[in-house]
Amino acid sequence: MTSLHLLLWIVGAILLQLAIYMTIGFWRHWQTYEALRTTVIDAGLPGKLNDDPVDSGPVAAAWAGWRAFKVTHKVMENASQDICSFHLAPQDGQPLPAFMPGQYLTFRLAIASLQGGTESITRCYSLSDGPRSNGYRISIKRAPAPPNSAHPPGRSSNFFHDLVHLDSLLQVRAPAGHFHIDHSDAPVVLLGGGIGITPMLSMVNWCIAERPEREVWLFYGARHDQELMAHAHLEALADLHSNFHLYFCLSDTDKGTALGSKYQHQGRVDIDLLRRLLPLKPYHFYLCGPTPMLASLVPALEDWGVPDARIHFEAFGPACVKRKSAALAPGAAAPAPSADTAVMVTFAKSGRQEAWQPGSGNLLAFAETLGIAVDSGCRAGSCGSCQTSIRHGEVSYAQAPDFDPDPGNCLMCVCTPKTPLTLEL
Repeated sequence: MTSLHLLLWIVGAILLQLAIYMTIGFWRHWQTYEALRTTVIDAGLPGKLNDDPVDSGPVAAAWAGWRAFKVTHKVMENASQDICSFHLAPQDGQPLPAFMPGQYLTFRLAIASLQGGTESITRCYSLSDGPRSNGYRISIKRAPAPPNSAHPPGRSSNFFHDLVHLDSLLQVRAPAGHFHIDHSDAPVVLLGGGIGITPMLSMVNWCIAERPEREVWLFYGARHDQELMAHAHLEALADLHSNFHLYFCLSDTDKGTALGSKYQHQGRVDIDLLRRLLPLKPYHFYLCGPTPMLASLVPALEDWGVPDARIHFEAFGPACVKRKSAALAPGAAAPAPSADTAVMVTFAKSGRQEAWQPGSGNLLAFAETLGIAVDSGCRAGSCGSCQTSIRHGEVSYAQAPDFDPDPGNCLMCVCTPKTPLTLEL
């Protein structure tokens, strides 16, 4: 055999090996794809998984007032059986407006009253999937009564779980909310605690579909693996997309669950974990979860040197999270002036008079700390549930609310006292 023949045999062997490796790689990629497609089908999600999973059909303008939606799918999402997704389609069959991933829907519910009959309450739930022109998805965690407490279970969450079924009709306002992901290619870190994962799912699905090259980190905190929702879906996405980095963080792990099998970190999502894993890049941080999580992480991110304009958060439930920095995002309007010292607030019908402090948060949070019941829904100035009459004084808003209060009224969830104040409550 001549040296030329030997060289050709070597080159041929190398090419054959490369072909085998590429075939194996393609086969593994296809297996992962099929696993993701099966996960979506088994979960009862409508439509199919393809290269463009976000529907690009006709997009309508946002509607005004209430619109009837029909429940088309109802899917239990976790092993604990306490998170349920509801897929909604407009009864009129017309296209839906696109929304910003992270926004929520507002619902008007007719719920049985403790005094008999029914009463109308307003509640808001985050959209938990990317925008589509033919439907929305929300995912709701059942809120049981707290242990050893006189507080009742969550009325709206239990209403959805127990009384909302396939073909049920719900009254819904258009998507709203100021907490949403930006449309740039800047790297992002998403931090979801408990049911606070729902807007993060919307952001992840949108990024994968519309910004596949964007670097995305998701840290999902829960007590144990039985509480996790969309576990297989997120793992499949992470396997398919190298720019998507996924960390499940469990604070109360089962001894039989090995690290790496269902979670990557034992403990809560904290700043030490982020500092250890994240490269030094200009990330935008999006946080959603319970108040203790935000109260810990937001100032910790500021201490780490993350600019205030790159920290975005939304709390689930009553919350008052104070930023250390008062800096505004470039181009943002300055907030309306509010009191920087104690201001006396009187709740006329409750017969209470207390000093509001700059650290007391909005008037809704302040009233709740005093044990004064206030109707509320979105807690973001969009639904009008907390609208309250002002007898005397003035309030200020950090940003204009989506809902316009009636003259002489305020939205307690997004305002603070500007002068000594008397409210009708």
